[in-house]
Amino acid sequence: MTAEIILRYVHFISIFTIVGALVSEHLLLKKEMTRVEIKRLSKIDAIYGLAAFTLLGVGLTLWFGNVGKPSQYYSQNWIFHFKISLFATIGLLSVYPTIFFLKNRGDQQVLVHVPPLVFWMLRLELVLLFIIPLLAGLMSRGVGFFG
Repeated sequence: MTAEIILRYVHFISIFTIVGALVSEHLLLKKEMTRVEIKRLSKIDAIYGLAAFTLLGVGLTLWFGNVGKPSQYYSQNWIFHFKISLFATIGLLSVYPTIFFLKNRGDQQVLVHVPPLVFWMLRLELVLLFIIPLLAGLMSRGVGFFG
């Protein structure tokens, strides 16, 4: 019981960290930024990445680790699979902005033009991310279970 509570707590904290990092990135992003500002964004993006990997690890532990609900509860629920697919899609969408931030960070005050695709990918990540709690709520009520 205690392990499940701790894992679920870390799961939620990871989710909140991901949301906070993505919202921060979106709010700080401008059409033109200095390399110093991009370096700041790359640090926020690193926090986002660490939280995403923590979320994935804890989520897999909750799914397969015999902690809490049995693995069939998740494995035999199409909403869960859709939720995991959205999480993977968000991860794939985050690759291009991350690479852009890493390539363009630095200590100079040189202006760098931020491609519009970075803005759109971050926005799409946020939209998809806000669908996941709805799916989690439905899943917790047993909706989507086909076992």
